[in-house]
Parts: sequence; C-alpha cells; structure tokens
Amino acid sequence: MNYKLLKQLYKIHSKSGFEGEIITFICKWTSKNVPNSKLDLDWNTGNIYITKGKSETYPCIVAHLDQVQEHHPTDFIAIETRDLIFGYSHKERKFCGLGADDKNGIWLALKCLQRFDEIKVAFFVSEEVGCIGSSKAKMDFFEDCRFVIQPDRRGSNDLVTSISGLSLCSDEFIKDIQPQMFGYKETYGLMTDIEQLKEQGLNVSCVNLSCGYYEPHTDNEYTDKKDLLNCLRFIEHIISNCKKTYRHKAEYDERAYLNFAYSSWDIYDELFEIIREALLADPTLTPSDIYAFYGTDYPFTMDDFAMVYEDAMNEILYEKQEDWQ
Repeated sequence: MNYKLLKQLYKIHSKSGFEGEIITFICKWTSKNVPNSKLDLDWNTGNIYITKGKSETYPCIVAHLDQVQEHHPTDFIAIETRDLIFGYSHKERKFCGLGADDKNGIWLALKCLQRFDEIKVAFFVSEEVGCIGSSKAKMDFFEDCRFVIQPDRRGSNDLVTSISGLSLCSDEFIKDIQPQMFGYKETYGLMTDIEQLKEQGLNVSCVNLSCGYYEPHTDNEYTDKKDLLNCLRFIEHIISNCKKTYRHKAEYDERAYLNFAYSSWDIYDELFEIIREALLADPTLTPSDIYAFYGTDYPFTMDDFAMVYEDAMNEILYEKQEDWQ
C-alpha cells in the first residue's frame, strides 16, 4: 500500500476554523484523480459533497476536515516506518501531531472514492469544536444513501453503534456487515458528525469505526498502518456486500444510555491515562489546555477535567517520590 496521499494530508495543518488549505487540496485532488465525480463545495460552510456514478442508492462515507493541534512546524514531516507513521520536526527536535483524527478518515474516503463506481462522500468542517459543519449539512444529499460510515475513532476494533444513548443503526445492518471478520466489536461512542446527522433526521444506519490512530490530539499521535489498512478492508467489504438501504430512525435506547452512564468510570480511566501521558511529555500543560484538546471527545465538564488532571498529576508526583527514595 502506498501512503503518499495520507502523508500529503498529514502535511496540511487544518485546525478548526482554518480548513481552507485542505479544502483546496481535496477539491484539486478529486478533480485530477476522480474526474468523473460531481463535487459540490458549500461556500457558506466549507463542507464538501462528492457523488460518483449514477445509482438509485449509494454507500456513503463522511469524515471531518479539522484537527485539534494548534501548532504545525514549517519543517513538519510525516515519517513512515515499517509499522507506523508519526510526525516530527527536525528544527524543533520533537514529535508533532499528525491530525490523523480525522485525516485517516479523509484518506479512507478518498481511497474508496477512487475504487468504487457509485459512492457518495462528505467532508465537514469544525467537528472538533462542536460539529459545526455537520450541523449545517445539506441533508438532501443523504436521501438516497443506503448507510453512512464515519471512520473517526481511535484504536483498531471499535464499532460505535450508539452515542450517549442515541442508537445509530439497525440490528440488521450490524449483522450484515459481519464486524467479527475484521476484529471489530460493538461499543458506545462520543460526539461526532454522524450523531449530529442522526439528530437532524438522517434515517439510515450509521456507524463510526476505529481507523488506526492513537494518542489523538497530542504531539505523540501516530498511525498504525496495519490497523488503518484493516479499516479500509472492512469498509470495502461493507460497500461491496451491503446493497440494500438500511433504514433506521434515531431514538434513545434506554439500555444503551444506561450502559453509557455506568461506563463513566471506564471513560475516566481512559482519560486519566491520556492526561498522564500528556503531562509526562509536557509538564507545563494546564487543565485548560487539556480541556481544549479533549473537551469534545469526553462527556465531562471543565471541572471534571480539572479533577482528572489533578489525579494524574498527583500520581506522577507520587511516582517521582518513589523513584527518589
């Protein structure tokens, strides 16, 4: 697999509200590499809608254009090893965030746009600061979609089928996509564009998939190529085999909501480890910095983040005391 396109996407810094360069790149790339597609750029929002082929119904992939990282050194380079891709600045002698959340999703969408004859793709601005782009989506674009896939989840095997108790897809869709073949398992998730679309009346099944990025929103972010490729194969499998429309009306599932609520400690543990690693890498980070990085990814308030931050800092100090003794 050639990852040249992915590394080109990583090279573009596209923090929320400043997505112009990546919008231009995607429009030019699509015009050159998928000339038989129809591209609609919404000049009011920056959202991009692409349709390839003529069909009664289409598979659809969505991803967001923005990234959290505020800084991108001028000599940023995406370094590819046998297994991983990570960002680095030789001038600053430090690792740099890739923006793999969600440039991995963009790459997956563009790869499928090249491969399949009939497909729809949408890219939204400013997901990281509250799903601003998808909140202004052209919903008629999705009226002839069979299902919607968003690859916008860290890790390798999460199949997000509910968000904060809001069910995203039908049992029939979950059965037909055969997630176990690719090592994926159902789980709940947090805010992202498909949740926003469902709340605005999207009436087909949606899922959010892990797409191989790790330590998102930090300078230590990296992509595991094997996990990213597995996600691509899973999406290709779904598109190739799921030819009917999987209707689903958004509703709050009491069981899913309770599972989400009772799993708060699991979320706490996950956030604790992320904050701890971030502080070890940069002890100058404040609770406000942490909240700016992760506030849209976790169902916690600023006070909650401050509490987890304090817990993580106390553990780091305790471990240092142990080392001194």
